[in-house]
Amino acid sequence: MPYFVYILRCKGGSYYTGHAKDVEKRFEMHKKGRGARYTRMYEPKKLVYLEQFDSRSKAMRRERKIKTLGHNKKKQLINVHNDFQTSTEHNEE
Repeated sequence: MPYFVYILRCKGGSYYTGHAKDVEKRFEMHKKGRGARYTRMYEPKKLVYLEQFDSRSKAMRRERKIKTLGHNKKKQLINVHNDFQTSTEHNEE
C-alpha cells in the first residue's frame, strides 16, 4: 500500500507537513483536533500538496526533507505542483 507526504495550509498561512497511508482520513483527524499538536493550534484549511511513495521509510525521508525547507521554499514546491486538486477544501480565512 502506498504512503503519501502531504502539506496542509493552515490558519494564518502557515504550512504543516506530514505523511499518511490515507490522507483524507488523516486530514479529517487534523480538522477534528486529533492530529498533530501543530494543527490543534493552527487549524488546517486546505490540502495543498501530495506526493506518493512505495514505502513508509521513503515517505518519512521526504517528509523530513520538506520540513527543513523554509516557508517560501515550501510555497515554491506547492506552486510547481499547482495542478493538484482536492475535495478536502474547507472555508478559507
